[in-house]
Amino acid sequence: MENQKNILVLGAGKSAIYLLDYLRDHALSENWKISIADLSTTHLQKDFSSCELLDISVSAEPEKLESLIALSDLVISMVPATMHPLIAHTCLRNAKNLITPSYVSEELQAMSKEVAEKGLLFLNEMGVDPGIDHMSAMQIIDAIKAKGAKITEFESYCGGLIAPESDNNPWHYKFTWNPRNVILAGQGTAKYLQNGTYKYIPYHQLFDRTSVFEIGKFGTFEGYANRDSLKYIEAYGLQGIETMYRGTFRKAPFCKAWQVFVLLGMTDDSYVIEASEKLSNREFINLFLPSNELSEAENFTKITGYQKDSEVYQMIEWLGLFSHDTFIHQKAASPAKMLQTILEQKLVLAPSDKDMLVMLHKFTYVLNQSVHHITSSMVVLGENQIHTAMAKTVGLPIAIAARLILNGSINAKGVCIPVSKSIYQPILKELEAYGIQFTESEH
Repeated sequence: MENQKNILVLGAGKSAIYLLDYLRDHALSENWKISIADLSTTHLQKDFSSCELLDISVSAEPEKLESLIALSDLVISMVPATMHPLIAHTCLRNAKNLITPSYVSEELQAMSKEVAEKGLLFLNEMGVDPGIDHMSAMQIIDAIKAKGAKITEFESYCGGLIAPESDNNPWHYKFTWNPRNVILAGQGTAKYLQNGTYKYIPYHQLFDRTSVFEIGKFGTFEGYANRDSLKYIEAYGLQGIETMYRGTFRKAPFCKAWQVFVLLGMTDDSYVIEASEKLSNREFINLFLPSNELSEAENFTKITGYQKDSEVYQMIEWLGLFSHDTFIHQKAASPAKMLQTILEQKLVLAPSDKDMLVMLHKFTYVLNQSVHHITSSMVVLGENQIHTAMAKTVGLPIAIAARLILNGSINAKGVCIPVSKSIYQPILKELEAYGIQFTESEH
């Protein structure tokens, strides 16, 4: 078809459904051909019969990947972030634009000059966190700066959680995105700026350092520091700011219990456990407890200090970690992989479950020697197990960005994140039509 644009989507997992719906629904009016590639596309055959469905292993079939990208005008990568450099290099060779929802890695950033020289755009951090957080924050930052004010403090939090009506377990949590990323969250050292002082939180203390926030009828949330907040000072144009903090939301007492996993070493992904496929849940937790004559449960209470009537003990027990008749069945698995398998047995969305995406920004700025505070919050509720709030807030910004790039409305070049007005303004405006909008108050 004349002037038809080809969009290639790599990866069709949990977060992709709204993205795929949008692309399919706009394909005719926008004159797009949509190709969706995944390890298996069987689950897409009913609802996406108008699209080209392709089975591919991105990492194992580089020649097939090369040919698919060569035939495309725009590539959207929804595969794990570790595969993005391979995809980015292939896009660069074939002079194709790329969108991903993932953080910009050093390897991608190193390509920026060459990407720009070829007239290409590699738009990253285009989901919800990172993504909508950048765009919604920059909209307020630019508005404050336009008044001639100075921003002194910025805090931002986001959490993928379970909606109140589906909150029926002691963790107040269910997986709404890649479980592996949840298990490994926070590893490394968190960095932020507080009242002009650089602060660093090592992983083994991260889930102990929480702050409490209230968001209307949805109640209280705990926030813990998220990765490297410092790099966004420059990205947001906030040089000279006194406080810069990006965090993740959970419902209490999630963080207190998760800290136990961290301290015991159960989130470690750096080595493989011998004969891991033979272990029961109880044998797994016993690997991280001292050798003595006590039972696993007694040993746990002794080393952690959490007695059997405590919330944390009951959360661990509810997961089945003291069960000798539940087996993990994972060969050559790391502690993190085994813990993931155990959690996936209990913390999955039921078909009728609704998830919840919560975001909060807090700003302090000074104008004419007067101090002002802005609070901006967003809560999005999912529809069911498939059409989740997480998938909606990750997928729709990417889909809208794809349309704007292909029709020439976005013409940035290089390796970018969505912090410029030409990107965030039209995307935030269209997101409002899908119920993704912020409530703002100032005092």
